[in-house]
Amino acid sequence: MSDLASQIADLARSLAPSSVRLRRDLHRHPELSWTERRTTYRIAEALRDGGLEPVIRDDGIGLSVEVGSGGPLVGFRADIDALPIEEQTGAPYRSLVDGVMHACGHDAHTAIAVGVALTLASLDTMPGTARILFQPSEEDYPSGAQRLIEEGLVDGMAAIMAFHVDPTIPPGTVGLRAGPITSAADRFHIRLTGPGGHTSRPERTVDLVRAASRMVLDLPDRVGAALPAGANATLVFGRITGGVAPNAIPTAVTASGTIRVRESETWRALPALISRSVEEIVAPSGAGVDVEFMPGVPPVDNDASVVAVIEDAAGEVLDPGGVRSTAQSMGSEDFAWYLEHVPGALVRLGVGRDGEPVDLHSPTFDLDEAALEHGIALASLSLIRLMEQSR
Repeated sequence: MSDLASQIADLARSLAPSSVRLRRDLHRHPELSWTERRTTYRIAEALRDGGLEPVIRDDGIGLSVEVGSGGPLVGFRADIDALPIEEQTGAPYRSLVDGVMHACGHDAHTAIAVGVALTLASLDTMPGTARILFQPSEEDYPSGAQRLIEEGLVDGMAAIMAFHVDPTIPPGTVGLRAGPITSAADRFHIRLTGPGGHTSRPERTVDLVRAASRMVLDLPDRVGAALPAGANATLVFGRITGGVAPNAIPTAVTASGTIRVRESETWRALPALISRSVEEIVAPSGAGVDVEFMPGVPPVDNDASVVAVIEDAAGEVLDPGGVRSTAQSMGSEDFAWYLEHVPGALVRLGVGRDGEPVDLHSPTFDLDEAALEHGIALASLSLIRLMEQSR
């Protein structure tokens, strides 16, 4: 371990208790996308207590802070929003907000990012500037990443990195991958319409429930068959609604879902493919069709040179065996938008607890807080090394 790595590891260890306290405070008071005002206040308070000068966005939701001076400029992104899920962990720091919880680890990402800022501020010198972004609305549309990009917060950056907690690997380990590490994810909303009628005479009208059921069953296979060779998609309906009485054929049925693909080129072709496929399936029924396609995010495509820097840093501050190769997942992440403008990497941070891992977005999800110290040390050293590489 180099002298710098040793110093950073010591600082991360000393900051770990306060990072855990901050993470638990945020966990008790989760806020949904574009409502993260208390979260923003608590982050700013923690940074100011450390002698830093955070800049809160004009609408009071989300903020950033810079540490160091001069170039090159590198970035670290932490997402700060929670999910509309009722927590069932029973933890002493469980959510106090009905129907809202941090089920995806954003509370940990945020506490780590504060620790990174304070760690870097404690160093005698830095070979550049780190800009730490505390981004609202990763879990919803419109994307907070796109908003921060529009506001110029990545302008001039040489590199950027972020963590995403991974409950399948233990604290002290990270999963790295050059190239695509997540998939694209879009939402769609389909509305079928007809004149309605009596269930005793379906031949006189358009049996919308039957037509919608056929569409829900056939659409995944039809879309999959139309994709280029080697491409694949995960198309799943999460909601279908229609009708108010068992003996009345409704005038409208709606169905909504998501589609996830691994390839950027395939992703760009999805809106036309979904619309055409729905119309072909439904045409024999005579139902009217309206398809609303809501593009989400492209795949996160990690830059190989940034991954290499992070891997080298991990070799200094993590125990042997702390770096693992990770597969591309079908999950999505709006960190992808930053990588349209800046080379960077998303890192899977091990947070797994003993026993069978509980998946993200589960009401019983919780994480091993030992990961916070490891995350602070790795991100801090990685940002310094990225500055040095970019000089």
